[in-house]
Amino acid sequence: MNYFLYLCSQFQTRLGHFARIYVETKKPLNNSLFITTNSMLDNINKRTILLCEDDENLGTLLREYLMAKGFEVTFMPDGETGYEAFMNENQNFDICIFDVMMPKKDGFALAAEIRKVNGIVPIVFLTARALKEDVLEGFRIGCDDYITKPFSMEELVYRIEAILRRVSGKDHRNASEFQLGKILFDSQKQTLTTPDKQLKLTTKENELLLLLVQNANSILQRDYALKAIWMEDNYFNARSMDVYITKLRKILRIDQDVEIINIHGKGYKLIIPNKI
Repeated sequence: MNYFLYLCSQFQTRLGHFARIYVETKKPLNNSLFITTNSMLDNINKRTILLCEDDENLGTLLREYLMAKGFEVTFMPDGETGYEAFMNENQNFDICIFDVMMPKKDGFALAAEIRKVNGIVPIVFLTARALKEDVLEGFRIGCDDYITKPFSMEELVYRIEAILRRVSGKDHRNASEFQLGKILFDSQKQTLTTPDKQLKLTTKENELLLLLVQNANSILQRDYALKAIWMEDNYFNARSMDVYITKLRKILRIDQDVEIINIHGKGYKLIIPNKI
């Protein structure tokens, strides 16, 4: 009798689980209530996120939303447990999302410790701290994006996907040479080499072109580029970036198949015939 009651409770739990999935995804379920081999394989291919947020309600909401969007999420309530999760040898996260104001270990300290052992994994700060000094500190530590609260969950997902596209495939962060059609770009030497000459780039030209290359054939968000290179998104920095984009366009005309196009209201896109 006890075993029968146990089976009933397990069946009820399984029904509740699938009902929740249906509500979140708005998609009909398969006829079978059992997890299939295909769904197990799907879980293996999911991109993994380490989410550290001390607000339990917000953290749970974020986790459920990101899971509904196809991510696998590990949610930790403070920086100390977040670091332990990151260092777990059985975990391999594709991206980290950290609040800044957390107990035990704040987001800045957590990111700094992670950067000591891993300089590649993308880090996004999601925080209410919007002062210029805080944003600068976030990028100084090595974050890939800095998003202030309140925020749009839909925009967060787009930003996560953009960052993952940028770091997928070839590891651009450790590479310094990129073939742009007929042009060889060396970000370490700050040079562009063509079949008949070599051009020296300024530091700002080099940094901007590197961001464009890391987003080759995808949109480089204007506000992200401003914060990453100029550390602040304002009118004067935006005009300065436009000038550098114009200079880069003139240089890249050496190869007619390579160009930088404007994406109205969003940013820029570097078009390369054969993506790096």
